[in-house]
Amino acid sequence: MSHSVNSILSQIRSYQSQVAQAAPTGDVARGNAIGGLGGLAGTQPTAAPSFSQTLQGALAGVNQAQQTSSTLAAAFERGDPNADLARVMVASQQSQLAFRATVEVRNRLVQAYQDVMNMPL
Repeated sequence: MSHSVNSILSQIRSYQSQVAQAAPTGDVARGNAIGGLGGLAGTQPTAAPSFSQTLQGALAGVNQAQQTSSTLAAAFERGDPNADLARVMVASQQSQLAFRATVEVRNRLVQAYQDVMNMPL
């Protein structure tokens, strides 16, 4: 199961890097925005990708994998010559692994939330 968690974390990191590459001013401005020090050293703060945006991107990827798997399975059942059994099985396994990893991330987020809520003040 740890491999699937590592897989979803690597997907999240890749989404973060894609968003970071789209930002014109780079890591310095992103670091300032995160630290709340916007405007230091003559840089303008840029919008760093939020956790919810990163999570939505990862969930969209999982959804896309499931839709692709479903489409290939339906095409195989109809007898489409472009949908061979190997592609259908690989797509199915990819979507299952992505879903399991997503459930594991959700479980860990819920556990972290519960741990924070149970902390004494």
